[in-house]
Amino acid sequence: QVQLVESGGGLVQAGGSLRLSCAASGMIFSINGMGWYRRVPGKQRELVASITSEGITNYQKSVKGRFTISRDNAKKTVTLQMNSLKPEDTAFYYCNAQIKENIFRRPTDYWGQGTQVTVSS
Repeated sequence: QVQLVESGGGLVQAGGSLRLSCAASGMIFSINGMGWYRRVPGKQRELVASITSEGITNYQKSVKGRFTISRDNAKKTVTLQMNSLKPEDTAFYYCNAQIKENIFRRPTDYWGQGTQVTVSS
């Protein structure tokens, strides 16, 4: 059984930094894309940043230059370094990964349990 376990998050003042980490475990043959999403109550979940298995990154426009996504393929982890945080970054953040459990199966979307990030003004 595949699991994504997140750590990090919390409360920080505007201008501060936080680091989110996510580790995948279980029956994993390979991991394609990994990423971070966030959701604010009353709004749709949105992509914050993603990274392919080759290390190609993609960022939401509002976080470019402030957030950095990285991954360690050997450790099956993905990290989101968030700098210069703003109150509008306050949200529940989710880790996502497209995982193949064996060579015969298609990649499946897996999600972490989520972690709250709150930025005070």
